[in-house]
Amino acid sequence: MVTHRIIPCLDVDEGRVVKGVKFKGIRDAGDPVDLARRYNEQDADELTFLDIGASHKSQQTMLNVVEQVSKEVFIPLTVGGGIRTVDDMQKALRAGADKVAVCTAALKDPQLLAQGSHAFGAQCIVLSIDAKKEGDSYYAFTHGGRNNSGKDAIEWAVEAEALGAGEILLNSIDRDGTKIGYDLELTEAISSRVQIPVIASGGAGTLRQLLEGVTDGKADAVLLASLLHYGEFTIADIKAHFSKHEVAVRW
Repeated sequence: MVTHRIIPCLDVDEGRVVKGVKFKGIRDAGDPVDLARRYNEQDADELTFLDIGASHKSQQTMLNVVEQVSKEVFIPLTVGGGIRTVDDMQKALRAGADKVAVCTAALKDPQLLAQGSHAFGAQCIVLSIDAKKEGDSYYAFTHGGRNNSGKDAIEWAVEAEALGAGEILLNSIDRDGTKIGYDLELTEAISSRVQIPVIASGGAGTLRQLLEGVTDGKADAVLLASLLHYGEFTIADIKAHFSKHEVAVRW
């Protein structure tokens, strides 16, 4: 039986956690170390940090944040945003990350997934797919959701698994921050095509929608941000709802 994970996501810019809608309209959501400490105390299963600045300056800020968090928080940490090379991966892992997430760089050079998997093990390599629907198809976007790569998101997930990705973080650009629910069609389509874990991300607004991410979307984990950052729910609320509906979670 799959034990489903609840993963808070902290989008970090200039050392602060921020949140927007459809990757736009960014507003402040708090201090990353304070929020990480809160979610650790609430028994989050993992934490994901995404550097949305993704410049060399912001990368160093992010590494400093991860170093601080890893000294206080003892759950798996994933770091993404601006990771372009195996050396970048190594820096993040040395700072205290357990996994690294790549998006734009992997689309530019898919062999980065193979190189990272060979160097650190597939369990460390997360492919982040920023997906958006155009016409009847979903495409993988680059540069924080600004540019369409022209690559089919579902086929990209299959290719990435073959290259050595150990997990897929699936972000729906259309649903991001909207609180209308995960894109279940997209999530289920990818979950059914790969053997590695899929994390649903983008759009959760209610406990029911979070549950649907794993029951209907077939995801192995759910990622969420604003619902937790602004105190609408706690990790315990979500896990209790999952347990009530006989969906296995880690307590």
